[in-house]
This record gives sequence, C-alpha cells and structure tokens, in this order.
Amino acid sequence: MSVLGIIEKLLDGFEVEWKKFDDVGVFLRGKRFVKADMKSEGVPCIHYGEMYTHFGVHAKEAKSFLDESVASKLRVANPGDVVIVAAGETIEDIGNGTAWLGESDIVFHDACFSFKSSLDPKYVSYYLRTNLFKEQIRRSVSSGKISSINAKGLGKATIPIPCPDNPEKSLAIQAEIVRILDAFTAMTAELTAELTAELNMRKKQYNYYRDQLLSFDLSADQAGEGEVEWKTLGDLAENLDSKRKPITSGLREAGEIPYYGASGIVDYVKDYIFDGDYLLVSEDGANLLARNTPIAFSISGKTWVNNHAHVLKFETYAERKYVEYYLNSIDLTPYISGAAQPKLNKKNLGSIKIPNPAPKEKERIVAILDKFDSLTCSIKEGLPREIELRQKQYEYYRDLLLSFPKSDEAA
Repeated sequence: MSVLGIIEKLLDGFEVEWKKFDDVGVFLRGKRFVKADMKSEGVPCIHYGEMYTHFGVHAKEAKSFLDESVASKLRVANPGDVVIVAAGETIEDIGNGTAWLGESDIVFHDACFSFKSSLDPKYVSYYLRTNLFKEQIRRSVSSGKISSINAKGLGKATIPIPCPDNPEKSLAIQAEIVRILDAFTAMTAELTAELTAELNMRKKQYNYYRDQLLSFDLSADQAGEGEVEWKTLGDLAENLDSKRKPITSGLREAGEIPYYGASGIVDYVKDYIFDGDYLLVSEDGANLLARNTPIAFSISGKTWVNNHAHVLKFETYAERKYVEYYLNSIDLTPYISGAAQPKLNKKNLGSIKIPNPAPKEKERIVAILDKFDSLTCSIKEGLPREIELRQKQYEYYRDLLLSFPKSDEAA
C-alpha cells in the first residue's frame, strides 16, 4: 500500500486540522547550567549538546545527571513532554525534539524548550524533524554566532491534528503513525548500521595508509636530521579571511551559490564573494575537538563564506589537497582556545607546523589519497552515497506520512 493509501485508510473519512503549536500546547524554556555541573549520577538532565549526539526521536533514560542542589533551581520536563532544541550551528539543528518517556522528571538546558500537550509526544517529536516543520520556522530563526529560535517562533508553526473533534480517535491515529515510523526507523537504522560498519572498516584502512604517507618526524627536523623541511601554514597559504562576509539567515537572498560555514554548506544564496579553488578550515565550534566531520575541506567555483571558516588560497591543487589531508589527520588541540566555544583563531592557524616535501612528492601523496578518498569519503559515490540515499529515502517517506492534506483556508 502506498503512503497516501495508508493516510486515507487511517483517516477513514475523518478530517485533519492544521493547528498552531500555541493552540495545542505550551512551550517552557529551560534554565542555564554548564557541562561542569553534570555528574555520573543524580537528577536526570539534558544538555542541549547531547540532543545532537545521544538522543533520538524519543528517550527513556538520561545520559547525564546533576546534583540535587543544582537541579532544584532549574526547570524540569515531565514524562510525556517533548524537549526541543532551540539553538544550533544551522537551522537544521533547530527544532529537533525528543519525546521524554522516562519515569521521572528531567532537567533541561536553557537552549531547549519543553512542549506540554495532550498529543502523542512521539508523534510531535517525529513531526518536529520534518522539512514541513523546518520550512515553517525558517523565518523565525535568528542568526548570530549560533542560530536560535524563541517560543513565539515555535508557537506559530502548525502541526496536523487528525480528528480534532474526537481526541480518542485522534490519539489512536497518531499512535498508528508512530508505530509505522518506529518500524521504518528501526529498519533504516539496521540497514544503515550494516553500511556504516563496512564504511568504517574502509576508513580504518584509509586512515592507516594516510598516516603512513603523512608521517614525518618534526623533532628530527628540529635536530637537523629531518627528511623534509617544515613550514608554518602561514608560510604555505594566503589567508583571505578579510574577504569573508557573514549574513544572518533573515537577510540572505535565496539563490544557487553555496553559503559556507564552519562545517560545510549552510545555505544557498544569490551572490558570491569567492570564485576559485580554496581550502576552508573551521574557525570555531565543537567539531574542532569532536572531529565528527573534517575541519578542513576544499571548495571550488562561486561561493560565499561566513566568518566561521578560515579561507586559504594555494598556488596548486596538490599543495591545497596535501594541506587538507594533513590538517584532517593531526591533533589540533594545542592550537585551539576557548572551553565553552572552541576556537582556532587566525594567528594559531597560521602557526601550525606542516611538513613540506618536494612538489613531486606532494603530488604522489595526493594522488594516492585522492583514490582512497573517493572510495571512503566522497558523498557522490560508494558507501557514503548509499548511506545518504537510505537517509533521504527515510526522510521522504516520513515527511510524506505526515503531509496531511490542508484545507483551502489553511493552505
């Protein structure tokens, strides 16, 4: 049966009303605490950073805890509430919700809201992750160092309520949609896990050979016995940070030009400030330490770059890619400042020591690593592409299942 057929069967002639979140529940903002307050046991808590790394559509157990003396001054979400992220690096981070299904209350951070309603919390949580919802809140998201949204912006977005005049029937339909999505989520997760395991094995092989190719002894060079000359990154590249221009999301004019931030493409805009081949290096953000994605990545063609990524220019392709591979292989902790918000400033970036072999050797190393990279890291081919397609397929059917028809008045 098609997804549309499933929707028709579920509704069985009943209508759907799209209601504002403010009309079906209430948002409560959390109160601030810091990671240093979190313990291995105590009162359950959710720090907003954990929403990206530990929690999915729903959770029954906390990952962190607070002392009771600290927790008593903070706001709690009750079982059945949905905890919603209100801040992140991009709009895609905003609004993701986790239905709290634990047996006790849970403390949540001030970069989150709890949403209290009579709706099925897992139904709400699934809906909050859809593109349907993201598009509704896009204009309400403010951008500074991080993107954020307030309760007013969340509250004016709408959510489809099946059988609004029959709460019992409505909850039954919501529960059935959740059951279907739970099964689809589990199946997608299993398939993705198998592909990811294969990819991780290949990445380990890639990392081994990369490290072998890029293994140079800096201490030997300092003692006058090195096999290559070492230079600072500032000597190898031209820094173009002064040409960057950040634009808040509300002022961006939509277009086809990639708009880059610390971890890649954030948006697409109409104009550009760079045209050519450059290396971007993350300037700030948790990923500088977590390294979940590469902190150095190449861009080409017409682009716009905000002030969260350094812009470096090199004379040749081999030099740019060589530095990209090298930066992504080493520990940059000694060059990173800031605890709450890790930062790799321009001065520290330029001081990073880079082994500088002869041009022909750089070309050889890059040619080998490019081949490995195409097998393991390219999103356009191989296993990463397959994983991405599985995720897009999942998101498509999830969004379709929650795309109830709107009446002319609500459209």
